[in-house]
Amino acid sequence: MTRILVIQGAGLDMRGKVQQEIHGRDTLADYDKQIGESARQLGITVDIFQSNLEGEIVNRLYRGLDEGIKGAILNPGDFTVGYRALLAAIGRVTYPVIEVHVSNPMARGIVSDVGKVARASVIGFGVDGYRLALTGLHEMLA
Repeated sequence: MTRILVIQGAGLDMRGKVQQEIHGRDTLADYDKQIGESARQLGITVDIFQSNLEGEIVNRLYRGLDEGIKGAILNPGDFTVGYRALLAAIGRVTYPVIEVHVSNPMARGIVSDVGKVARASVIGFGVDGYRLALTGLHEMLA
């Protein structure tokens, strides 16, 4: 079974609590439940990880190499711009990393640095963006 790493970046633990006008009322637990359901439908195993610390995310990406991770989905949250170690890690891992944003950060003037090193980006589709990214990875890795 294909194993995908899903990383929820800085601030994602606050979803449903703050900035509901941008990101909606769903909490991180709601996101993770929907991700799990989408993965089951595709026959994919997901490992979901959240951290507000860049180094922890970098370490998790690198550990994926030894764990048989075939691809990753990253919602960088507040790590979208200016985090060089994260960008380097994304560029170094041998599996594809897909960036996901529930909202459209460009509509707020934010141009993602992560998108410059990720294999692809899915933005603005709400929580369904994770399903789209999972489907894309599933097809890519088939």
